[in-house]
This record gives sequence, C-alpha cells and structure tokens, in this order.
Amino acid sequence: MTSFALHLLRHGAPLLAGRMLGHHDAEVTAGGIAACARQARRLPPVDRLIASDLTRTRRCAEAIGTPRLDPRWRELDFGAWDGLAASEIDAAALARFHDDPDASPPPGGERWSALVARVGAAIDELAPVPTLVVTHGGAMRAALAHLCGLSLAATWAFDLPYAALLSLTVWEGAPRRAQVSELRQCDR
Repeated sequence: MTSFALHLLRHGAPLLAGRMLGHHDAEVTAGGIAACARQARRLPPVDRLIASDLTRTRRCAEAIGTPRLDPRWRELDFGAWDGLAASEIDAAALARFHDDPDASPPPGGERWSALVARVGAAIDELAPVPTLVVTHGGAMRAALAHLCGLSLAATWAFDLPYAALLSLTVWEGAPRRAQVSELRQCDR
C-alpha cells in the first residue's frame, strides 16, 4: 500500500493573539515566522509546500519556500465573532459553540462539519508525495478528524500551539487513512 508524509504546520503567533481569528486576515509576528522556518528545517525534504491564503500562514510559508495557496486550508470561519476576543462574545453563545460547533456555529459562521469537509477535500486531492501544509489549528484538527476518524473531542487531545508541527503518514485508498507520526511543538 502506498503512503506519503503529510506535515501540518500551524502558523506562528499572530499580532492579534488571543482572538477568534478564523478568516480575519491578521499579520504574524517576526518571531512567529522564524519559529515556523525552524520547524520546517527539521523536516526531511518535501515535494510540495501548500499554505492557507491568509497572511499569517502565507508569510510563514514564504519563509520556507514558494507555497501554492489553497483557501480550503483556512481556519474555521467565525462569522460575526471573527477578530473578537472571547470576552467580547456572549458567554452562553460561546459555551454552546464549544459544546457543539455543528449545532451552534457562530452567527454567520461555519459549522465544524463544513470545515472537516473542506479540509478533507483538500487532503483527498493531494498527490501521494511528501507535503508540508502551513495552516491553522482548526484545520489541523479537521485533518485529524478526516484522516484518523477522530471525534471533535478527541482532536482536542492534541496541544497545537503556534508553530506546532504535526506529521502524519497517509495511506492511499478510498478513503485515505493516516496515523500520527510525530507532534513537535516549537522550541522557544
């Protein structure tokens, strides 16, 4: 059975850390870019570099090479909450979202299942060559749900801080399946 390495790298720390940044196009810090570049240097060579089209991922990927931009790797769309701090959002609505992001998505935002489907489609179209994707924490969790069959709750068992690197071995087939090869947090 054919397999390939899929490395998922969360973008570095954004200037607006601590906010619901979904599709909000926030800048990334210089330290965040450097942390992602350090993580990528530790990887074996990859044949393809992909990034979400948002600035915080694109700039990190450009420090590594020349990425192909794919908006399917964006973070969950937080709709009306995009760019807000948790303290600026109705606490009961935020709790309902955290309990069940499919039944209680943010106003005008995206359901968890839509994110999993979007990221899953991007994964299913990948050629079986070593690939690095610079993306977002939610998209990384969606990839785990899609490839490993993990529930939303199980995806939160993984600590994915800024510049975290998640390496998977993906097996070809329908549907594709994967196992986690390594989770590496960034050296500070």
